[in-house]
Amino acid sequence: MKYEIIDNFLHKDDWINLKNSMLENWNFPWILKQELNENQKKEDLSIYFTHTFYYDFEENTKPVSYYFKYVEPVLSKIKYEKIIRIIGNLYPNTKEIVEHANHIDFDFPHTTFIYYINDNNGFTILDDKIKIESKSNRLLKFDGLIQHKSTTCSDKKFRVNINFNVKEKNYATN
Repeated sequence: MKYEIIDNFLHKDDWINLKNSMLENWNFPWILKQELNENQKKEDLSIYFTHTFYYDFEENTKPVSYYFKYVEPVLSKIKYEKIIRIIGNLYPNTKEIVEHANHIDFDFPHTTFIYYINDNNGFTILDDKIKIESKSNRLLKFDGLIQHKSTTCSDKKFRVNINFNVKEKNYATN
């Protein structure tokens, strides 16, 4: 399976501005989600919080968040033709790490980038085989049609990342 990890992805100032806008700003709006994805089992009581920076609604193809400007440094460093969605995820601490259900974000060809905001012992699992540790200022790139899952963390108050779903330039559609 092809994937790419880039550590120290953003310039330190850009990473700190993005991190502080999401974690240090008391006005940053997080929305409670009671289901992680469509594959979550009913007995799984996991919750998380999201913040939508951008969503490509047919009638609205522009940022939907005042805080979009903080993710622009990430966008300036990745190659894409069209943004589908950009969403921040905050997973609360759990006593032990909880692995969430496998899923894909969209069922059409796209590329997923996950940008990790804070260091913690949580991780992303690709195709039930590859474990990517949450490390601040790390970018993970993979084919959006690959099954993946998130986790909580047990060593920090929360785990935070931003999920970028884009159509890449020259994306092969097999």
